[in-house]
Amino acid sequence: MPSSSDSANNRPRAKVTAMTTEQYVEGVLGGDRTIIGRAITLVESNALSHQQQAQEVLRQLLPHAGKSIRVGITGVPGAGKSTLIEALGCRLTERGHKVAVMAVDPSSSLTRGSILGDKTRMERLSQDTNAFIRPSPSGGTLGGVTRKSREIIIVFEAAGYDVMLVETVGVGQSEIAVRSLVDFFLLVLIAGAGDELQGIKRGVFELADAVLVNKADGANVRSAKVSREEYERALHYLQPATRGWRTGAFTASATTGDGIEELWRVIEHFRDMTTANGEFPRRRQEQLKDWLHSMVRERLRETFYGNDAVKSVLSNIEQEVMKGSLPVTQAAWQLLETFEDDVKQNWRKKQ
Repeated sequence: MPSSSDSANNRPRAKVTAMTTEQYVEGVLGGDRTIIGRAITLVESNALSHQQQAQEVLRQLLPHAGKSIRVGITGVPGAGKSTLIEALGCRLTERGHKVAVMAVDPSSSLTRGSILGDKTRMERLSQDTNAFIRPSPSGGTLGGVTRKSREIIIVFEAAGYDVMLVETVGVGQSEIAVRSLVDFFLLVLIAGAGDELQGIKRGVFELADAVLVNKADGANVRSAKVSREEYERALHYLQPATRGWRTGAFTASATTGDGIEELWRVIEHFRDMTTANGEFPRRRQEQLKDWLHSMVRERLRETFYGNDAVKSVLSNIEQEVMKGSLPVTQAAWQLLETFEDDVKQNWRKKQ
């Protein structure tokens, strides 16, 4: 006979009742955590009917968004980003802030970001009613990451979360993706990481508004201080990532909490200074413009490769290019002409 647990597993799942747009909006604005989670799931969905409703939900939430400070956090593997996020998040909720944590990983369409695993390590923060930890799906494309991540941020901000902590999971594209989402960008390093990491750090340094040497505790205190001084000197030779702001290097220990308060003061000072000089709102506006153009590019790409006429000739043209019998430029023009001709024909049929 089947066990009671087997019977439970075989029971039909209760059907989730569809929600109206008004229920989503009211629930999010009211801070209902269950509805916030369902609203984010709606935004993440690729189903056309869900996307249409999601856009209407977002349209109504948008006037209530934009009031948070968005902090991007990146760093080399083993730098302790998750521990740092928990330490900072817990410190902020204790001070009355509402904190939302996301992860962005455009490099993987399978893992959905390490935040799923990090959530188990952020045990204290995940149990805090003033914190919400959520992975941001990649969807396999960088455009998909930035679109859905931005829209999830709108949901969180409308729900009253005033601090967004956005963690990068991969390296390379993920830093650029997160830089385009946030106000303040933090690079987390550790002392004595070795020359093999320099290739990663060179490019990311130029994006950072602050560099934090983590794990500055115990026997690492002295080496962390030396590393901080070295990074501070190196930063003098780089163009600041944000106009009117000088990128500095700091030390902290996510384990002991030393330096966490100072880190938050730096972030608050950044917000105050860039708001005063106009850089904060200017960056937000530029990000919205970039988002617009990236969405147009993404939609055009999907429309082009989803076109039946293009799909019918694409394989043969690819083969000709790989054999070297058709120049790449000519092949591209042929595909574009095929697409344009098909669009024109469909337009004439509708007249």
